[in-house]
Amino acid sequence: MRIGVVTFPGSLDDHDARRAVRIAGGEPVTLWHGDDSLHDVDAVVLPGGFSYGDYLRAGAIARFAPVMSALVPAAKGGLPVLGICNGFQILCESHLLPGAMIQNDHRTFICRDQPLRVENATTAWTSDFQLGQEITIVLKNQDGQYVADEPTLDRLEGEGRVTFRYVVEAGGRNPNGSYRDIAGITNERGNVVGLMPHPEHAVEAGYGPSLDGLTFFTSALKSVVNA
Repeated sequence: MRIGVVTFPGSLDDHDARRAVRIAGGEPVTLWHGDDSLHDVDAVVLPGGFSYGDYLRAGAIARFAPVMSALVPAAKGGLPVLGICNGFQILCESHLLPGAMIQNDHRTFICRDQPLRVENATTAWTSDFQLGQEITIVLKNQDGQYVADEPTLDRLEGEGRVTFRYVVEAGGRNPNGSYRDIAGITNERGNVVGLMPHPEHAVEAGYGPSLDGLTFFTSALKSVVNA
């Protein structure tokens, strides 16, 4: 299965994402932001980083990249798409996912191993997880606070579209101020998923806090085979 990874100016984790695809058993395909074709890939990853220097807002310029003219209709047609960190911000700016990502509420960059709880194990990128499973992957961001109005949040909750939630100890707070401890969400169809933490940094023993990130990519490969 061919999984494309888009490189924007300022992408930092595109090489890591391609490596994760390869470890999972897929064929990574490099996609360039200035190309208006997806080159017949079976799924797409929008990686982390600081596309276009995060000018205006994180992801705000990347949504107008030529590659997005092909990606947006493909995603609406059912192509599996995973947005990681900056990729999540781009998905929100492109209106493939609702809400927005703003600066962490403590106004500082954060980098740590982060426990998450799986809230939806039926999407193209989460089907190999178990509902309620707790995983640990890397979190590193400056604009990682997920926000949305109350009707949107209620709709996401009611439709089961929250995919991951930060695990927060009693009396504690989540790492970036995200509303309702939301770490990741999906679209109605379940083929588009965005999250702030980085699964591509947890795919190989000895590199990262766990192997939990690998499950994102094996899930996608199986979803393509079963489509």
